[in-house]
Amino acid sequence: MYKAFFNLARNPFDLTPDPTCFVSTRRHNEALAALYYGVRWHKGFVVVTGEVGTGKTLLLRCLLRLLKESKDIAYAYLFNSRLSPTEFLQYILSDFGLAASGKNKSELLLDFGQFLVARGAKRLTTVLIVDEAHHLSEDILEEIRLLSNLETTDDKLLQIVLVGQPELDEKLDSLGLRQLKQRIALRAQLGPLDGEETAEYIAQRLQIAGAEAHRDPLFPQDAVAAVYRHSKGLPRLINTICENALIAAYARQQAAVTPDLIEDVAREFRLDVVYSREAGNTGRHSEAEIRRATDVLLDLFANLRRPAATNNDSGIPEGADATKVEM
Repeated sequence: MYKAFFNLARNPFDLTPDPTCFVSTRRHNEALAALYYGVRWHKGFVVVTGEVGTGKTLLLRCLLRLLKESKDIAYAYLFNSRLSPTEFLQYILSDFGLAASGKNKSELLLDFGQFLVARGAKRLTTVLIVDEAHHLSEDILEEIRLLSNLETTDDKLLQIVLVGQPELDEKLDSLGLRQLKQRIALRAQLGPLDGEETAEYIAQRLQIAGAEAHRDPLFPQDAVAAVYRHSKGLPRLINTICENALIAAYARQQAAVTPDLIEDVAREFRLDVVYSREAGNTGRHSEAEIRRATDVLLDLFANLRRPAATNNDSGIPEGADATKVEM
């Protein structure tokens, strides 16, 4: 819609995780290197974690592109981790092209073991990649650990990549999964960009989209500063803000994005609203209301213990408002 107006070849801030739009920051480079090195040199377990919107899925897409270029690598990519142990095995075997329908767990494990041994004998690499791994149950994580036991005396037959939110770290730190944690060979963590990285990220995305370098910047420094302030450096939010800011600038026929446009977008997306547990507990009563109701109830109980002559007909202490008890 706005590409012709800004002389762009493509949308620079598309939310689809496209590897051609990958912007290399220090942390993303380190994480991608850890993933590829762990797979290529058969390190066994590799774990990458990061908050929502830090670019984990795009990182995986970049890894998958690298793996596709390698003729000796086969991989299964699991993105729905809410499965039973048997469904989990059926899924990964099917993704590797093996027959899995109607087989029980022992048959699935036998077929998969033979598949890994055959590939290992040919010096081929086999990879299991799990996205959204923080949703994995402890049962599935234990299945994954047991699969890592498929190895020769000098090599791991299955390379395992787990990518998820920080909750995955918490699960791996639990006592019940300590054996799995000890098998992790490489770990990396993605975080938000700083102000300088945010400016570079925006500039590189525009460059990839064909922005002319000699023109005045579409996002001047004050606009970039506003983007960073509202996005907190999260790439997904940077994309959302910048995409909508370009649409608004086009609608107003402005040649560049101004800070006021960024503020408008932030308000529309309620980026200034901070979630709190109290705000999220809709239908809950405040502590003051609960305290008042508790005091009334205590008065009621105390009144019931008094001689009957001192009680009024309602059984409620004089001066107490019965409506205050309603919760």
